[in-house]
Amino acid sequence: MANALVLVGHGSSKNRNTRVPLDNIVSEIRKRKLYDEVCCGFLKEDQRICKVLAPLQSHKITVVPFFIADGYYTKNIIPSCLQKNQKSAPHQVYYTPAVGSHPLFADLILKHAKDAGWRKGDSLVVMGHGTQKNPASGRNIYLQADRIRRKYPREEIMTTFIDEAPFVTDAWTLCRGQRIVIVPLFIGDGWHVTETIPEDLGLTNGQAFKGSRSMVMTSAVGTDPGLVDVVLSLAALAP
Repeated sequence: MANALVLVGHGSSKNRNTRVPLDNIVSEIRKRKLYDEVCCGFLKEDQRICKVLAPLQSHKITVVPFFIADGYYTKNIIPSCLQKNQKSAPHQVYYTPAVGSHPLFADLILKHAKDAGWRKGDSLVVMGHGTQKNPASGRNIYLQADRIRRKYPREEIMTTFIDEAPFVTDAWTLCRGQRIVIVPLFIGDGWHVTETIPEDLGLTNGQAFKGSRSMVMTSAVGTDPGLVDVVLSLAALAP
């Protein structure tokens, strides 16, 4: 029986950088020849999720949502789109949790932090988007931060958001460390990571200074090549 792997993401009509991580992972998994078909679909740009399954020839399809949070999109919108797909094409579809829930994400956050120079005594800030409309959207952000705290119980590991408290713009006040390393738990280096957050924090080339204190922000965790292993690990959950 032929097998297919489909990654589904948000996408953006304004910033093509948001889809780059998905395209890279699709390309890498195709090279490994683990599935007969590998592709991706998006909510906000082509190829649309509501149409992505129909062209596939495989009977068994594993769908991995490339989202940080298991929220409104992964619980409501994407399943609805997939159901429309199944009406036009009788595939056997397995749907996994969002990539942001996977334990390996904590290791990727630490990797980004250490690559930026994080060391014991520094404050580490795990930053998510958040939303006041859905309290569950920040669950995976807290979950990954807690996993890091268990590895480094004596270090200051903070959780902040763009659109809900505690706000990342308060990082200077919230953190005690002389050096603050912010790791965006985002899928791609899109509008927020490259423009709004640096502007709000006063970052220049990813850095800012306030007296004797310093702040640095890394690239989005979703851009890490290690996400291939996260995707394949989730896909392996399918029966």
